[in-house]
Amino acid sequence: MNRLLAGSAALTAAPASVLAATAKERLYAVPPFKMKFSPDFDIFPNLSGKEVEDQIRWGYDQGFRAWESTFLKKRPVEEQERISKLLGQKGMEFGQFVGTYTFKDVTFAGRDRELREQVLSEVRASVEIAKRMNTKFIHNVLGMADPKLPHDFQMANAIELLKRIAEIYEPHGITMVMESMNHKINHPGMFLHTIPQAYALAKAVGSPCIKILFDFYHVQIEEGNLIPTLDYAWDEIAYMQIGDTPGRKEPTTGEINFVNVLQHIYDKGYRGFMGLEHGIKQPGRNGELSALKAYRSIDPK
Repeated sequence: MNRLLAGSAALTAAPASVLAATAKERLYAVPPFKMKFSPDFDIFPNLSGKEVEDQIRWGYDQGFRAWESTFLKKRPVEEQERISKLLGQKGMEFGQFVGTYTFKDVTFAGRDRELREQVLSEVRASVEIAKRMNTKFIHNVLGMADPKLPHDFQMANAIELLKRIAEIYEPHGITMVMESMNHKINHPGMFLHTIPQAYALAKAVGSPCIKILFDFYHVQIEEGNLIPTLDYAWDEIAYMQIGDTPGRKEPTTGEINFVNVLQHIYDKGYRGFMGLEHGIKQPGRNGELSALKAYRSIDPK
């Protein structure tokens, strides 16, 4: 008690500028999240500011110790370097970015030589970005399905291309993660749309460099049965992303019981990335503050 009183007296005697700085430090003196929640840029625009460095510093102050950026490769190299440098200074980790993607072409599922070579070219380029960002995770989208081609042929084509990608990533210790995307609301016609399908692909390739990205939003819509599905595919899951449904907003706004699900994951030993792949339900500062509160409420015990 005496130490507290002494500290209070010292603060009272300090200059106003010091008092303001100290108050700000107390405001942001929050413990880090246990789960490696990983925001993307511009998810909290009203609280974090517009500049990438300001957003990262703000995220650190809120307890985040990781970051991701789906469309990082669209940012200039100089900006990527600044992001990576600041994350390193703050002791934060960088997760996934997308190396190759299309939502209109049959790439992995088909046999178009030009399209498949373009995929491999983008995969090679993604290695340098991963090195720049000091990350081991690259998210590559498997493109559209071919409605004219039997499913098993499409699977064989995808396995062949995934094996070639593994050969590119293996010398660098990089892991490609592939995400199943729901057909029912967001991505009709995509080739990869269920976790069992992703699991079959990963097992067929048989490389530590080809794994699954488990996105709760997509899996809940397409399949449901989240915990048993997680358990069955566990050995091939390397990355996770979070979003509630309906609406693809922050946790606690929809039907998924993230308290139970994340505790289950944490108890199983997962300490990997959990990307914040969603919007905010309520606009403005109050909505973003509510989203932060939601993340505190679902963080494992």
